[in-house]
Amino acid sequence: MKPCPPSLNIILAMAFVVACWAYSPTGIHIGLRAYDPAHLALLRFLLASVFMAVVAVFKGIRLPALRDVPLLFALGFFAVALHHVSINFGQQGVSAGASSVLAQSTPLFSTLLARFVFRNRVSLWRWGCVVLGLIGVVIVVAGDHGLGSLDAHGLLILLAALSWSVYFALQKHHTGRYDGLTLVCYTVWSGTALLLVFLPGLADQVMKAPMPVQLAVIGLGVFPSALAYLAWAYVLAHVDLSRAAMTLYLVPPTAMAIASFALGEQTTVMIAVGGMVVLVSVLALNLERRVVIRLASD
Repeated sequence: MKPCPPSLNIILAMAFVVACWAYSPTGIHIGLRAYDPAHLALLRFLLASVFMAVVAVFKGIRLPALRDVPLLFALGFFAVALHHVSINFGQQGVSAGASSVLAQSTPLFSTLLARFVFRNRVSLWRWGCVVLGLIGVVIVVAGDHGLGSLDAHGLLILLAALSWSVYFALQKHHTGRYDGLTLVCYTVWSGTALLLVFLPGLADQVMKAPMPVQLAVIGLGVFPSALAYLAWAYVLAHVDLSRAAMTLYLVPPTAMAIASFALGEQTTVMIAVGGMVVLVSVLALNLERRVVIRLASD
């Protein structure tokens, strides 16, 4: 049984996580005004790596086993390098609000991975959720720029969601030997190391970027890329994952509100409807898992 700290602390931590991750699409759009997508990803995680290094010094983490180094680099590739480069390129042609909804399709891809990669049995209910979620994705894209806009940009956002689901699958199947903080630190550091291939030209863009863009990128590096993960680890230490994950359904509407305020984006009815369809499909997936767990424990 997990210890229960004051509920207000948990609520505040959850709200902080939602706000940080909801800010990310807007921060990316602002950052893309002065940085190309690859340089933006690298700078964001250079900042996050420095921040996590400071945390690691004070908290203390152990060195990884040599046999786990390839796995840690795989986690960094899917969670940081591929995910964030893809989402940055994708957001060049997708609104912040639509991007936040498409990024929530990760559990749908996790279901496909479970069936076709890990050969797990997938129920008819879960297949229905996947189909419903994909319908929601099409509605979101149509509401953003029209059905014809499902080009490389929209597909790259979906690639980012797929990359995130691969990261979760690898984490679930292979990383029980590390606590949450240690795993986050090595994932961020290894992903940043892989992004160093984009280092040439970064200094020039840093020198030319205006101050509002610099502040937005610093915010990306510190809040959604570092502090939010620490707050999420705190939440998961005291609340079951299935319950905590429910709060993440607040990310897309919060992201839309932030984008409306900061970028002047107007959320269309179709994006809102498509977003609801995607979130309902993901919620239905989680509800099935909770019912199975409850039945198994009875």
